[in-house]
Amino acid sequence: MKKDQSNMINTLLEILLVSTRLGFTSFGGPVAHLGYFHEEYIRRRKWMDEKSYADLVALCQFLPGPASSQVGIGIGVMRAGVLGGITSFIGFTLPSVIALIVFANILNELNIGDAGWIHGLKIVAVAVVAHAIVGMAQKLTPDTKRKTIALFALISTLLWQTAFTQVGVILISGFIGYLLYKQHSESDDSRIHFPISRRLAIICLSLFFGLLFILPIAREISPLNWIAMFDSFYRSGSLVFGGGHVVLPLLEREFVPTGWMSEEAFLAGYGAAQAVPGPLFTFAAYLGAVIDGWKGGLIATIAIFLPAFLLILGTLPFWDSLRRNPKIKGALMGVNAAVVGILISAFYHPIFTSSILEPIDFVFAALLFSMLVYWKLPAWVIVVIGAIGGSLMSLL
Repeated sequence: MKKDQSNMINTLLEILLVSTRLGFTSFGGPVAHLGYFHEEYIRRRKWMDEKSYADLVALCQFLPGPASSQVGIGIGVMRAGVLGGITSFIGFTLPSVIALIVFANILNELNIGDAGWIHGLKIVAVAVVAHAIVGMAQKLTPDTKRKTIALFALISTLLWQTAFTQVGVILISGFIGYLLYKQHSESDDSRIHFPISRRLAIICLSLFFGLLFILPIAREISPLNWIAMFDSFYRSGSLVFGGGHVVLPLLEREFVPTGWMSEEAFLAGYGAAQAVPGPLFTFAAYLGAVIDGWKGGLIATIAIFLPAFLLILGTLPFWDSLRRNPKIKGALMGVNAAVVGILISAFYHPIFTSSILEPIDFVFAALLFSMLVYWKLPAWVIVVIGAIGGSLMSLL
């Protein structure tokens, strides 16, 4: 018994050390993160075989939430059960959470509204989100039907800018996708097995949906600000298909129009989030810290990642049957197409409208976009150049 406990502790420490190192060094966004995971966990340490890793990635692409973080959690679960998943998540996420909370606390002490470097970071956001749109549109809207769904999502979310609009668009697009693509099928004979019981999975799924309905009610009847903040971050983390960039419009509409923070502070943090390694969802740590210091940062981080954790644990035992169901695949194709439209809507407002004020701003955004897309410079380099360029332009 003691030997088993010792082995478990050693395994958890190994997971923590490896995932923390990845948390400090994994720049470049979700696709890059998956490459880092493959190199470290699969090729070097052989914690999973190639096919199991590919199946795990497919599952995490299927679910809402931060795909790379969910893959990391899944690898930890495969290695050491639920504790392994928690340990892997903490190691990969904590470095960027700490960095962004520190950044938020610094900005809280400064008057950032007129700073040139802040304007530069806002232009960085233009380049980064434009890059995300191009890549996602090519992958998720390859045919006219899905392009039309994306256009519907764009029009709806731009003309009626509420959180309920986005939820409705996602649900309607999923139904349209189900109708249009329910006969869509691809051959897939692979199998994947995870050390999670169906009982635990059902508990996690019940908790996921229960919180989604209970938190808004608790928010209305409770005077506590942290419950309202937890609800906003949890709901945003629950409704994001397509990666970290899509969480931007959900969070922006939760916190800027309601007066929790200024648009300048929001976009400055989004630019800074590009400069740190790890998942983009840790942007929530910055927002929470702006609202309520380091405690707010921790609450926001837990709230926005909790749906991803509950979903990965809740769906692992059922994934084999789910991914072979063409109707579910069709609904997901519709949802993914809507994500593109939502992202374009967010790109126009608030990102483009608040960042590109003069021709020189557009020129600088085009330059940063080219550096990112064509010259393949790392994201953190783009952020540094954006901050310096913004400072120089303010002197002109």
